[in-house]
Order: sequence, then structure tokens, then C-alpha cells
Amino acid sequence: MMRILVTAGPTREAIDIVRFISNRSSGRMGYAIARVGARRGHEIRLVSGPVCLAPPAGVGAEHVTSAAEMLAALMERVAWCDVLIMTAAVADWRPAHPVAGKLKKADGTPQIELVRTPDILEEVGPLKGDRLFVGFAAEAGDPVPEARRKLRDKGLDLVVANDIARRDSGFETSTNRVSLVHARGVETLPLLPKEAVAEHILVRVEAMRRRAGH
Repeated sequence: MMRILVTAGPTREAIDIVRFISNRSSGRMGYAIARVGARRGHEIRLVSGPVCLAPPAGVGAEHVTSAAEMLAALMERVAWCDVLIMTAAVADWRPAHPVAGKLKKADGTPQIELVRTPDILEEVGPLKGDRLFVGFAAEAGDPVPEARRKLRDKGLDLVVANDIARRDSGFETSTNRVSLVHARGVETLPLLPKEAVAEHILVRVEAMRRRAGH
């Protein structure tokens, strides 16, 4: 049995009290990993951005909105886990000066200055220890080169790479077509339901933990 911390869904970065910057992540992949992990007998905690999904049965979930909130939740919980699986599509930028009220059309077109959101992996990385860290690389086109870069530069043990330009995989779909990129090579899976992809990911993670002597 492993203790697995999973992030899922998008983050939202406020422009004003009505509008925000976000992305098309539905959270389905992360929720599938949480659901399958619990079914395989692991203890799962889920940190979720805003999604229209109910947490899987038996899975403790914390709901966050922004990248900063997701980082804070992980910093509090990473010491608990054996494995961190980061499926969340965290927004890369946020408005530098979100408006406390609502922007009005009568005031003209707003000029929105963007700044980078926290790099969650960079912040959490020093806490890795002997934990397994799993990341995702969602790219438009061949995602494997970027996945290899993340594996090398971000201290990850496994990167799940998928081409989000395909209609049958990536965001807002029930299926996914991924490659599992790790130190031993690349495993390319066929188009599968996201729960089946989750099974493959967790089988790989379980094998990696066994090899590490845990």
C-alpha cells in the first residue's frame, strides 16, 4: 500500500471577481488516477482545482482555485505521501493586479499585465527525499522531447506525455493516448479510456517503488 497525493484539474487566476485565466483541463485524468489508486488498495489524497466531478469514494479531497493555493496545499501535504502524481494543468501566468470589483466595458479595454505563477515543482522539489514524483507533459505535437527534458531538469521519476492537439486525447475527453517516459525508456500506449491509462501509470509506479526497495 502506498500513500499517493494526486493533483488534478485546472487552476484559475483572477482578473476581477467575475473573470479569470484558466485552461481546458477537466480533471478526468487525475480523478481517474485517484479512483483507480483507491481501488488498488492505496491511500489517496486529492488536491483539485475547479472541476465538475465528485471525488472518488474513499478519497479525501481538498479543493483549491489558484496556483498559489495549490502550491500551499502541496507544501502542507507532501511529507505525508510516498508518491506525488501531478496531473493538474496549473496556469502559467496570472494577472499582476487583479481587480477587487468587476471591470466595466464603459471604462475601456483593460490592459492586463501578466506575471508567472509559482513553479510548483521547483518549490516542492527540495522535499522530494525518496518519494516518487510523477509529472505530466501536455504538448501540441510530439510530447516526448519535452517529457524527457522535464524528467531530467525537474527531478521527476516518471513523466506521462500526451499530445493535446489530438481530438481523442488530452483535455475534455474520456480517452487518452500517452507515453510513459522514465529512466529506462519510453512506453507508448494505444488510445485507451482514462481509467485504463490510470491503471498503466499506477502499475508502473508500483514497480518503480518495488525496485527502490519500498
